[in-house]
Amino acid sequence: MSAPRAVLVTGGTGALGRAVVRLLLDQGGRVAVSYRREAEWRSLAAASGALDRLVGVEADLADEDAARRAVERAAEALGGLDGLALVAGGWAGGTRFEAAPADEWSRMLRSNLDSAAHACRHALPLLRESGGAIVAVGSRAAETGGANMAAYAVAKQALHALVRVLALENRGSVRVNAVLPGTIDTQANRDAMKSADPRAWTSAEAIARVVLFLLSSDSAPVTGALVPVDAPA
Repeated sequence: MSAPRAVLVTGGTGALGRAVVRLLLDQGGRVAVSYRREAEWRSLAAASGALDRLVGVEADLADEDAARRAVERAAEALGGLDGLALVAGGWAGGTRFEAAPADEWSRMLRSNLDSAAHACRHALPLLRESGGAIVAVGSRAAETGGANMAAYAVAKQALHALVRVLALENRGSVRVNAVLPGTIDTQANRDAMKSADPRAWTSAEAIARVVLFLLSSDSAPVTGALVPVDAPA
């Protein structure tokens, strides 16, 4: 696999983000990670074993100025940018639309849509120069209905639409795709859903391998795709 050389991974300190970062580093890439919590970044850095090829950028990407600065710092530290993995996001749900907390709508849009849109806006000029790729993390649940998680589902559906728009606008220069997980087999999900059978879930490592493929030149013919990654693996 021809892996990208310099990639910004948003939300790289979470379970899926860590798996993506680990695979990129294993392939010899240089990686910048945006993060919100210093302790999580330090934990990732300590476990990476490749501090000469890993840089952290503290940023709230839902703030456009912060996203611009994060992209600029990442590109400077990595010597350019040829990949953007949009892993940052959040989940909220469990109630009907009209019963959800008043701030849930804006929180889900900020964490799942605004953060991705701002990162894309400032990374695209760099990715056009390098002929790079963007991979977003969407949601299978958003495609299948998203009952009792309206704000999350709408935000992820909007992200899916953004992926399609950017793929069309940048066809021939930047490839833009998304992976659509179901339930990811993480410790947090196991703790939250103790009665569920995790054998039906998908491992973060399996999803990360698909993300890496879509970032790599091996997926050169693929753009504008929403790829389900929700089978047990």
